[in-house]
Amino acid sequence: MKRYDVICIGGGTAGLGACRNAAVLGKRSLLITDGPIGGDCTWTGCVPSKTLLAQSRQGVSFVDAMAVVHSTIAAIAGEEDADALRNEGIDVVEGRGTLVGEGRVKVGDAMFTAPTIVLATGARAAVPPIPGLSEVDYLTNQNLFELTMLPPRLGIIGAGPIGCEMAVAFAGFGCEVTVFDAADRVLPHEEPEASSVIERTLAGLGVNVHTSSSITSITQSGDVRSVETVDGVISVDALLVATGRTPNTEGLGIEAVGVEVDERGHIVVDQKLATSVSGIRAAGDVTGLAPFTHSADEQARLAVAHGVGSSAKWKYDASFTPSVTFTLPEVARVGVVEADAPKGSRVAFFPLEHVDRAIVDGRTDGFIKLIAAPGRFSRHTLGGKLVGATIVADRAGEMIHGPTLAARLGMYVGRLAQVTVPYPSWTTGVQQAAGMFFRPVSGQQARPAKRRAL
Repeated sequence: MKRYDVICIGGGTAGLGACRNAAVLGKRSLLITDGPIGGDCTWTGCVPSKTLLAQSRQGVSFVDAMAVVHSTIAAIAGEEDADALRNEGIDVVEGRGTLVGEGRVKVGDAMFTAPTIVLATGARAAVPPIPGLSEVDYLTNQNLFELTMLPPRLGIIGAGPIGCEMAVAFAGFGCEVTVFDAADRVLPHEEPEASSVIERTLAGLGVNVHTSSSITSITQSGDVRSVETVDGVISVDALLVATGRTPNTEGLGIEAVGVEVDERGHIVVDQKLATSVSGIRAAGDVTGLAPFTHSADEQARLAVAHGVGSSAKWKYDASFTPSVTFTLPEVARVGVVEADAPKGSRVAFFPLEHVDRAIVDGRTDGFIKLIAAPGRFSRHTLGGKLVGATIVADRAGEMIHGPTLAARLGMYVGRLAQVTVPYPSWTTGVQQAAGMFFRPVSGQQARPAKRRAL
C-alpha cells in the first residue's frame, strides 16, 4: 500500500489545484483520474467554448474555427498532462478511485492511503425529463465540440450562460439558432436589465428566443428533430441540451463510508471544504457551491491547506465568487442582485452611454450596477459596503475584478470612487458608478434598492 499526504480523486481543475497546492506546502500528493487531465474546463468547457466564441467573431468558417478549437485544447492540455505533473512532483494514477474507509482509496487492485483525501470528480450535463428526449440524438458540452460541420438549424434547450454563449457563437457562423427556456427571460439568475441587453444581442444576431415556453415533447425523423412547445412545433438539425449540471459521485464509494450529500446529490462541505467524514474533503463542481473553474481552484487549494493542518485561516465563501457569461457584451456579477439586497441598501445604476470608452468604441448597450448595504455604525456615510455588482459591457469580465475585491474585503464603495483609473478605459465606469453614492454623475444618482417582496 502506497502512502501519501494527500490523495485527490479527479483530474479536473479542482484536482490539479489540490495536488499543486500540496506540492507548494511540501506534501506528497497523488492524483487519481479516470478521464483526461484538465477535465471539462480544458476539453469540453471553458477552453473550447471561449475559443469558438472568439473564432465566431473573426469571420472564419466553422470548419476552420473547430480546427483552432482543437489546437487550442491541445496547447493548454500539454501544460497539465501526466508528465508535466510528475515533473512538478505529483504522482499520477489513471483509473477510477473508490473510497474504502480509513483513509484508503482503491484503484483496480492497487491500494493507496493518505490522511487527507480530496474528492474532485466534477459534474456532467444534466438532462431534463422531457418526453422523447432520451430517444433522439442530442448534444451536450461533452460532444458539441466534436461537430465537423455547421448544422443549418440549431436548437438550444436552456437560456442560461452556456445556452446564450453557444447561441451567440453559432449564430455568428450563420447558423439559424432557436433557444428554448421555461423561464420568462434569458439568464434568469442575473439582473433583469442584463437579460434585456442579451435578449437584444440575440435578436440582433437573428436568434429566435422562446422564453416562458415549456417543451412538451421531442421527436426525430431522419436527421431532423422536432421540438413541440405550447407555441407550436419547431424543426432543427441539431439539438443542444444546456440545462445545468449534475455531480459525478457514482462509483466513488461515498455511501459506504458515510459522506453526506444533499437532495441534488452534491457532496456537502463546510467553509473549510470538509465533508461529514473526517479526513475527506471535496472541491469543485461536485460540491455544487459555485460551478466555475476559478471557484474549483480556490476550493481545492483551501481544502488541502486546511486538510494538512497549515496555518490557513481563509474560508470559502461562494457569495463573493464572481461569474462571467461571455456573450457580447459580457455579463459579469459578484454578490447579490438588487432583488436580494439587504434591507436599507442603495443602488447605483450607470448606463454605458455615459462612459467615454463605450462611446468611443460604439458599444454603449450595457450598464454598471453597484449595490451597497449600510455599514453597522457608519450607515451610508462612506457610501455603504459593497455587497453586489453587475456589469454588462464588452470587458465586463475584466471590470468585475475591482468590485470583487471590494465585496470580499467588505470595503466601502467610497474606496472605488477614490481610486484613480486610466482614461479612457472601461473601468472608468466603475469609478463613475461608485461616485453616484455621493453626488450626481452625468445626471445619475444612487437610489434605494427595489427588494424582492417577502
